[in-house]
Amino acid sequence: MNSLYPLKFKPILKNKIWGGSRLKTVLNKNADDHNKVGESWEVSSVEGELSVVANGFLAENNIEELIEIYMGDLVGESVYERFGTQFPLLIKFIDANDYLSIQVHPNDELAAERHGSSGKTEMWYIIDAVKDAELIVGFNQQMDKTKYLSYFGSGRLRDIVNFEKVQPGDVFFMPAGRIHATGPGILFAEIQQTSDITYRIYDWDRLGDDGKPRELHTELAVDAIDYEFHNSFKTAYQVLKNKSSEIVKCPYFTTNFLNFDKPLELEYHWLDSFVIYMAMEGSATIRFDADETPVKISKGETVLIPADLKEIRLIPETENVKILEVYIEEEGSILNKG
Repeated sequence: MNSLYPLKFKPILKNKIWGGSRLKTVLNKNADDHNKVGESWEVSSVEGELSVVANGFLAENNIEELIEIYMGDLVGESVYERFGTQFPLLIKFIDANDYLSIQVHPNDELAAERHGSSGKTEMWYIIDAVKDAELIVGFNQQMDKTKYLSYFGSGRLRDIVNFEKVQPGDVFFMPAGRIHATGPGILFAEIQQTSDITYRIYDWDRLGDDGKPRELHTELAVDAIDYEFHNSFKTAYQVLKNKSSEIVKCPYFTTNFLNFDKPLELEYHWLDSFVIYMAMEGSATIRFDADETPVKISKGETVLIPADLKEIRLIPETENVKILEVYIEEEGSILNKG
């Protein structure tokens, strides 16, 4: 069997009513009709939306076929035991040219009960944002179900949600149950559990492409919402130059930030997981074997490093490189669909 190598996948582009043009103009996605492209699914194992390899001898194979063949060598033994042939993370770039619906995702328990699926915990890394861009995350005051329903029923939902100004480099962790929406003018990377379950709460009274209001999931959302109030919803983190700096660590994924201007030697002997690189800025060469052709990663690209590649060398090709480094570090409560 041929050796595994860093894998690139063909982006799955999604037109959205709120989408914009920056997935093409900023992240270089090959979108013909690029004015309403809202999402680029970089790595997906969602049913009917399987990522297909774009590089090397495995080109044209989809991600579940790869896991069937390579199993733990690709995703890590413990990951394969828990998830089987379903890749456990859905990796996206999102460009919002308008408000997304105010929404919430169910947790594992509720999603398993209602949909036979995992829940959806996610995080956002802001790549680009216009001046005074804002998003919605959580509530701006103490809340409970009765109070929420009172505001919602009287059309005053906007009065109780928390608006946050954002700028490039901001990170927001969105555990399942946290109400959220992005506002216009924001381009971001999203890392989440493999789930496409969204409960739409409010859609700004707009009409869909068919001229009708989009479906809301009012009743489903009520029991999915986490009503807890927090003083701050933005994730604080510190970046150490030329080192891996932790941003978010949860049972579903760990995300670190790599900001480097000289070669980085990364060793993953301790890790029983794949690693995903998402390039936020600049470009670098990924070296993984002295006898193998290196793989380049540039802004807007995503590369999956198979679990059996334990020594990686990242060589900057530009003055400053920023990459998100994602993997699964510890077992959580995700539903095993394998």
